[in-house]
Amino acid sequence: MNPTVPIAPGTPPSSRSRPRTALVTGITGQDGSYLAEFLLGKGYDVHGVVRRASAFNTQRIDHLYRDLHEGPRLHLHFGDVLDSCSIRAIVDKVHPDEVYHLAAQSHVRVSFDLPAYTADAVGIGTLRVLEAIRDVDPKGIRFYQAGSSEMFGAAPPPQDERTAFHPRSPYACGKVFAHHLTVNYRDAYGLYAVNGILFNHESPRRGETFLTRKVTRAATRIAEGLQDELYLGNLTARRDWGFAGDYVEAMWRMLQAPEPDDYVVATGASHTVEAFVAAAFGSVGLDWRRHLRFDARYLRPTEVDALCGDPTKARARLGWSPRVGFDELVAMMVASDRRLAAKERLLRDAGHADPVATEAHR
Repeated sequence: MNPTVPIAPGTPPSSRSRPRTALVTGITGQDGSYLAEFLLGKGYDVHGVVRRASAFNTQRIDHLYRDLHEGPRLHLHFGDVLDSCSIRAIVDKVHPDEVYHLAAQSHVRVSFDLPAYTADAVGIGTLRVLEAIRDVDPKGIRFYQAGSSEMFGAAPPPQDERTAFHPRSPYACGKVFAHHLTVNYRDAYGLYAVNGILFNHESPRRGETFLTRKVTRAATRIAEGLQDELYLGNLTARRDWGFAGDYVEAMWRMLQAPEPDDYVVATGASHTVEAFVAAAFGSVGLDWRRHLRFDARYLRPTEVDALCGDPTKARARLGWSPRVGFDELVAMMVASDRRLAAKERLLRDAGHADPVATEAHR
């Protein structure tokens, strides 16, 4: 049976109760897809915000569509965090119990090339969502802000909720602004608003332009004879890598707590980029040194040397801990990409180019 909650103040009195409702910005991204799955499994009605484009970008959530007459449902709404009118209209129409704000320009290296756009999408975009909630129902809607370990930047590890931020990219600066906005709206207006400071979290659904997926995709394509080399920048940077499917549960647990607060979500263990590369290539029986090439274009103007989170608070107060470790995460991503590479090779051998793979690896 679906869980129900009382209708929030100001909601049209069409019924006395309804399924819990969540609104997710950035639902078509890696985290959004796992979160939508998780919430649907909890009996929520899930509403997602998608940007209008000439081509659909819903591959990560296509499997979640169900017959409209069956239980929990997924609804999509055209909107954009750059457009306050669309966000306000969606929040008013859906009147959700919970808002998970995941939308952002989330590629750190790209943020140096598009700093103004990144600041608008990441920082002011969060302000637009908070203002919509404050206008529609500041006491009835709970808000989750997707923070990032990149906010810690040059701060020495381990990093926890008391560690001072030292951002080293436009993306990280935008996230710091969004973090403090969330705290301010919580203090000033009484919003139930939380920050999840998530350390790096990956999965087979990670975009191919991000480091981890770029590595696992290259390793498997090299193993299938589809490419020969992988170009990367800094191999000595250390990151705390976890599984995105684990981390979305932490998001949900934050909004179920009696009082709003901010939490670091991490595994507590860090590995170098070189270690990730070695694990991925080793999984397919390759020596990474024979295939890796250096390209200075992938270096950041200001590097973040080491990130390692301390999730003690999330473990103690939320009862959350990661289930998937580093080795299992790498194996999971490699196995998924090996299937894609094998399919691509079969198509190539049959004389049929895979348009997606061809475009991605030009």
